[in-house]
Amino acid sequence: MAVLRSALDTATDDYRANRAVQLDLLERVAEQHAIAIAGGGAKYQQRHRDRGRLPVRERIELLLDPDSPFLELSALAAWGTAFTVGATVVTGIGVVSDVECMVIAHDPTVRGGAMNPYSLKKTLRALEIARVNRLPVVNLVESGGADLPTQADLFVPAGRIFHELTGLSAAGVPTVALVFGNSTAGGAYVPGMCDYAVLVDKQAKVFLGGPPLVKMATGEDADDEALGGADMHSRVSGLSDHFAVDERDAIRIGREILTRINWRKLGPAPRALPEEPTYDPDEILGIVSTDTKVPFDPREVLARTVDGSEFDEYKPLYGTSLVTGWAQIHGYPVGVLANHRGVLFSEEAKKATEFILLANQTDTPLVFLQNTTGYMVGTSYEQGGIVKDGAKMINAVANSTVPHLTINMASSFGAGNYGMSGRAYDPRLMFAWPGAKLAVMGATQLAGVMSIVGRASASSQGKPFDEDADAARTAAIEEQIEAESQAMFVSGRLYDDGIVDPRDTRTVLGMSLSATHSNTVEGRRGFGVFRM
Repeated sequence: MAVLRSALDTATDDYRANRAVQLDLLERVAEQHAIAIAGGGAKYQQRHRDRGRLPVRERIELLLDPDSPFLELSALAAWGTAFTVGATVVTGIGVVSDVECMVIAHDPTVRGGAMNPYSLKKTLRALEIARVNRLPVVNLVESGGADLPTQADLFVPAGRIFHELTGLSAAGVPTVALVFGNSTAGGAYVPGMCDYAVLVDKQAKVFLGGPPLVKMATGEDADDEALGGADMHSRVSGLSDHFAVDERDAIRIGREILTRINWRKLGPAPRALPEEPTYDPDEILGIVSTDTKVPFDPREVLARTVDGSEFDEYKPLYGTSLVTGWAQIHGYPVGVLANHRGVLFSEEAKKATEFILLANQTDTPLVFLQNTTGYMVGTSYEQGGIVKDGAKMINAVANSTVPHLTINMASSFGAGNYGMSGRAYDPRLMFAWPGAKLAVMGATQLAGVMSIVGRASASSQGKPFDEDADAARTAAIEEQIEAESQAMFVSGRLYDDGIVDPRDTRTVLGMSLSATHSNTVEGRRGFGVFRM
């Protein structure tokens, strides 16, 4: 393959300004991540330790193989809402006894680990990722069940958790529950539906109804241990497969379980000892302009992301607003689609369609690097068939069966989000850079459209147009859309799987590719490559 040659000048004022903005954005993300790590705060963290219990992230650290990475997902879930950042649960992909697993761990320092609507979304997304990528699941359970004031938003959709767990088991994907504390009401079905259940002595409480509910329902006076303790479930009910004397013992048993599942990946192995990029990934911070309207060359990003900075570009002289080509990332072959100058014209749509078909014929995963304002509008473009050409691209994305990985680098607006494999098109994993924006269109454009519509409506009704009210309304709409398109707002609502440091793009993509290769990597068959 050809080696990409960088034209980036790190000594320019623009580069330094871009870098400074990215570092500031990363600092803001880090501040919010620190809030998520703190959970319920110092008081409740200390109370948890005083009870002889480990914080959730220490449990995860002991569970994972020493010095192995952990790809945390949806770390800023619930950001900007009334709920705690992180949504009372930690999810992510890590290696346990040499097996890549999905880890789902409750944080009991936040309202006892109770599940709110964002906890539910985050848990269901983690289970979906486990299902489509064929990842064994390890649940670290300590939750008081549903956050009752929000039960109207929880009860019906929460049943999907059990549906996903049983579906994984039916597909031969192991599920493990390590129960450190409360697992009550509907939550009792998590260890009940997992393939393996480990309960911690004097801590685990697994029951459909605790003592207060039993008293109210039946009049019986019962205690926690008799109703759902580890000893009872190990000796009497049979719910527990393993009796753990303490938390570290439970984690040890969980790791041993993963050594016995005889797990094999179904996808091809990566090439051994891949070359690092020729250029420093740290330089990515200065590539993206401080003004999202100013385009940047995604080849500069690829030169700092793909193995050996090697990139075999496909149709480089055609549809130049979209860069397509073949590369490897941590030894895994990939096809790349990366927006260059933002707008997708008919040529770019047709080029992308052919490229996606080729990737499916060769069973090659696709990486989408988004920076798009959408498909081009205007009379000549509509007459030229932009709708049908854009539809072909979206059709190809929707029906592609090779793994898709998507990163929003700067902007993802309109149907361009769909054509570049946005969340609605089921990428296996999707991340955003801290300055990325996601919306139906830019804030200025959207507010302007609303103003034009209002002006036309007043004219058609023969009414005077209130310029002052329009200006105030336009400013309010711009402010709203600008806020709602920001990366933390978007990630807080789980429209992606997390915000990543641009410098870590290669690592994140490598871990994601490794996870997707736990399942088969196979493209759609039944049609040839057609030209349009």
